Amino acid sequence: MAEAQRRLAGKVAVITGAGRGIGRAIAVGFAAEGASVCCAARTGAEIEETARRIRSDGGAAIVARTDVTQQDDVERMHEATAERFGGIDIVVVNAGGNLERSRVEDSDPDAWIATIDLNLKGAYYTAKSAIPYLKRRGGGKIITIGSGIGHNGRVSSSAYACAKAGAWMLTRVLAQELWEHNISVNELVPGPVLTPGATAAWEREENSVNTIDSEWVKQSEDVLPLALFLATQPDKGPTSQSFSLMRRDT
Repeated sequence: MAEAQRRLAGKVAVITGAGRGIGRAIAVGFAAEGASVCCAARTGAEIEETARRIRSDGGAAIVARTDVTQQDDVERMHEATAERFGGIDIVVVNAGGNLERSRVEDSDPDAWIATIDLNLKGAYYTAKSAIPYLKRRGGGKIITIGSGIGHNGRVSSSAYACAKAGAWMLTRVLAQELWEHNISVNELVPGPVLTPGATAAWEREENSVNTIDSEWVKQSEDVLPLALFLATQPDKGPTSQSFSLMRRDT
């Protein structure tokens, strides 16, 4: 594809949780559309593999080993990206996970709080640290990867539900605070995606998604078109919105 035809040519994107699943698919897909990408995650080997794949296809990528629950890690991630590529235009807040899968009565308080930290505090640190860089570019995009559980709840997922609900509200507040700076903030809700962690969870969770009859179960790459849509909207495009790939008749 000619550089001028690439939808993200000249843009710089930071993707957290880029070592696997949805994060890797978005990182590779954004790079294919011309973006220079920072691949961030806790596991160095995984993000190195993502970056290798991008570079082998002719793209530009760096890696940042980052624990999003640690503010210093997140700040170093953004600083390294801006130093290498000259700025930041797009931030995909993707890192997350469900660490407590018991009913509230039986839940482990430490795992409950750790789930909040990973999904909500991590989103806060990632977005907050990115704002000055986006302002310097005169605008940009923050895309938070949400969950239907954050809108509807689910038995034995109270911490994850609360964290994702909080991240959705953070998305809306950020959108209100940043619109005058041409920074849009939207949530992308993928619905069920066939990642190893999700598959294992569906096999053991109560009230899990019926993956045969009631929902479109996706591969990670199926999330990319909606992520690209949000990343390529005009400066005065949609903000404070939740865009979902879930079926609404279930």
